[in-house]
Amino acid sequence: MERRLRRFVVKVGTSSITDHSGRIAPPLMWAIARGATVLADEHGAQFVLVSSGAGAAGREGLGLELPLTLPDKQAAAAVGQTLLMLDWSRALAPRPVAQLLLSAGDVQDRERYVNAKHALEASLRLGAVPVVNENDSVATSELKLGDNDTLSAWVSYLVDADALIILTDVDGLHDGDPRRHPDARRIDVVRDVAEVEALAGRSGDPRGTGGMATKLRAARIATDAGIETLVIGGGGAGLEALARGSVRGTRFLARARTPARKAWIAQQPRRGAVEVDDGAAAALQRGRSLLPRGVLAVRGSFGFGEAVSVEHRGEVLGVGLSNFASDALTRIRGRHTSEIAGILGAKDFDEVVHRDNLALADAATGP
Repeated sequence: MERRLRRFVVKVGTSSITDHSGRIAPPLMWAIARGATVLADEHGAQFVLVSSGAGAAGREGLGLELPLTLPDKQAAAAVGQTLLMLDWSRALAPRPVAQLLLSAGDVQDRERYVNAKHALEASLRLGAVPVVNENDSVATSELKLGDNDTLSAWVSYLVDADALIILTDVDGLHDGDPRRHPDARRIDVVRDVAEVEALAGRSGDPRGTGGMATKLRAARIATDAGIETLVIGGGGAGLEALARGSVRGTRFLARARTPARKAWIAQQPRRGAVEVDDGAAAALQRGRSLLPRGVLAVRGSFGFGEAVSVEHRGEVLGVGLSNFASDALTRIRGRHTSEIAGILGAKDFDEVVHRDNLALADAATGP
């Protein structure tokens, strides 16, 4: 690394810890644990693992063969979590291991997000290595392509990491699929993820659920928040090489650091949109809040506290958390704050979106 790390996150895919038959390979896990420890010791840093592989461990433990029904996938994940954690505990010893199972709701709901952040911070402060995974045994909507790549970016937010390191079975992003095109060249540095997204394809390894496309999405989420992202190959050896100053992969350069709360807002699913007038648009760019007077139109159905796209003349100005549900906002749009109570019967807020709850377009590149 070119700068000193204080804290980093390592995302470990299923293909990085299983053999060609799809069975968990403890020596691969030990190598990754050793590599992460070497990198941490080199920088005096703390680290978090985001680990896939529970499904593979559970299938092996239950003697199941692919393909599986959804309930069987859930059961395999439930059984596999205990087996996977046992292997990570052995690999990372004598450091204690802290298991955290998260799902989309844990990063989309602000209170649950803060609770998860506190749990991670306390685990690190007490000397444990957090090992994070999706809660696949109950969060059925999370059993989908690339879930842990995206999760690793969110975990990087949660622990305020300096770097996200994504381990994969190829040494970075190439200008072609290196499995099919031996002359494909690796791209060593990427300054803007949007410029290379067309190069990504789906996973070429049946053992995993993600592909380069999901890794680029994770890189976009992380770099937009000022977190440098590296996609590297070589497992534990790749991490040790990184500790020696050699990057066996692709570096995605971070953008200017975004305050954690604004970065979180920027990545929230948008439930609707609010169109604003010229005066409101100018005020928002100057750091002001959005008032009902400046709202021209309301689109979609959303509730209090949900994220909406704030738009002006067809362009997205940012993402904000609305203080009014869509039906109430439709009734008060274009009106003065002094009229809110008379229209709605009560007034809890003057602002439609408070400036502290607005992430302007430079940070608003989420879904």
